[in-house]
Amino acid sequence: MELDDALSRALRLAVDPPGGVSVEALRELARDDDAVEWDIATAAEHLEVSPHTLRYYERIGLVSVARDAAGHRRYDAAAVRRLVFLTRMRTSGMSISDLRHYVDLVDEGRDTVSERLDLLFEHRDTLRSQVAQLQLALAATEYKIATYQEAPRP
Repeated sequence: MELDDALSRALRLAVDPPGGVSVEALRELARDDDAVEWDIATAAEHLEVSPHTLRYYERIGLVSVARDAAGHRRYDAAAVRRLVFLTRMRTSGMSISDLRHYVDLVDEGRDTVSERLDLLFEHRDTLRSQVAQLQLALAATEYKIATYQEAPRP
């Protein structure tokens, strides 16, 4: 394989990896069925976090969770949607203090939308930079894999 072809293939794999994000995956996370409530184990499994993480987010005020008659947490669709956002922001590197600030702004109402947007624009710029760096690292890895796979074996 010619060098430019190998580099182009590596770049394609880095930018559009197999099994990337799909609309279906995002729809599943959004959970728009307001009639169903989940217990902590189901919510944790759906969000791919531990129940401890969910209790922590509740304890520090990032999310409010209703309780049933027995005192068990019941996660409604609104709580899950908030937790989807929170867990994805944590995965992307947003700090707990920034998340607290964001949630406080949300709780303050519509007058804070511009400040929320500023926070999200800044985070998006950081993510785009990180994604670009990771894509370059992935392209270099893909290129090296292709080089080794095509090299004569001893």
